[in-house]
Amino acid sequence: MSVSVRPAGTAEAPPPAKGGAPRRGWRSRLARLDVKASPYLFISPFYLVFILFGLFPLLYTLWVSLHEWGLASGTREWAGLENFRYLLTDGDFWHATVNTIGIFVVATVPQLLIALFVANALARRMRASTLFRIGMVAPLVTSTAAVAIVFTQMFDRDFGMINWALDLVGLDAIDWQASRYWSWLAIAVMVDWRWTGYNALIYLAAMQAIPRDLYEAAAIDGASRARQFWRITVPLLQPTIIFTVIIATIGGLQLFTEPVLFGAGGGITNRMDGGSLGQFQTITMYMYDNAFTDDRYGYGATVAWALFLLIIVFSLLNFLFVRRTGGTR
Repeated sequence: MSVSVRPAGTAEAPPPAKGGAPRRGWRSRLARLDVKASPYLFISPFYLVFILFGLFPLLYTLWVSLHEWGLASGTREWAGLENFRYLLTDGDFWHATVNTIGIFVVATVPQLLIALFVANALARRMRASTLFRIGMVAPLVTSTAAVAIVFTQMFDRDFGMINWALDLVGLDAIDWQASRYWSWLAIAVMVDWRWTGYNALIYLAAMQAIPRDLYEAAAIDGASRARQFWRITVPLLQPTIIFTVIIATIGGLQLFTEPVLFGAGGGITNRMDGGSLGQFQTITMYMYDNAFTDDRYGYGATVAWALFLLIIVFSLLNFLFVRRTGGTR
């Protein structure tokens, strides 16, 4: 005979409910699965869209670049790396590359510097500041075609406003489309007018996140506004500056619409030629000309992959340059 001994005043624990332990185990496993799997489910739509519209076209373009591929002719012949070998010795491609990099440098450097100073001015207390901030995005809602038409007329050789202004100060008229470097400058002005306000608003948003205590302490120490800008604002804007530099690099090296419409306004027969001597033909224009005008779709895909690699290289170089000059790690 067994005797159960337990302290006085304690009640006997009720028996576990039928199926209670398995149910609690199932719920705990479901909770752990929810914690581990939910983040992947939330971000999966982006990666599914990226695979469908980004990764697949990229890999398919690589596959096409390995062929002698014609859309109109229906040619589908394996070429291996022959298109890439020809690209390395293609003088027209390197000519377009120099044009692209030249326009990119002439447009991007002033664009980001002007945007930085404009944002600094808008960050100060001023009347109708909201109106000026809204006005900065006006170029973005303007049609690119309309912008190109207006600026093409402004840079017209015979009746353009720019040459008219040069004549007023006694300078000779410039044939903007005939000269390689002047055409770069004209296209860069078009690009800067459209995107400077966009970058200025990004800088302005980042500036407003900087604690005001830093500026007050610097002012008490006798730092001028210019010194505060270079010693406080610019260093703290390094992540934002890196972002705008990379975005501007991607957009600048893919420049297409502005030079195409700039050439169309000058009466050039083939808009993709970028002038009679290709003086402002960019890589994207050269790619389009080969793929769709000359029916060399395989070689056009090769140019597209070369542009993709060029963007990666320049983005990394600009990223390292901004980090090094800014002193960040």
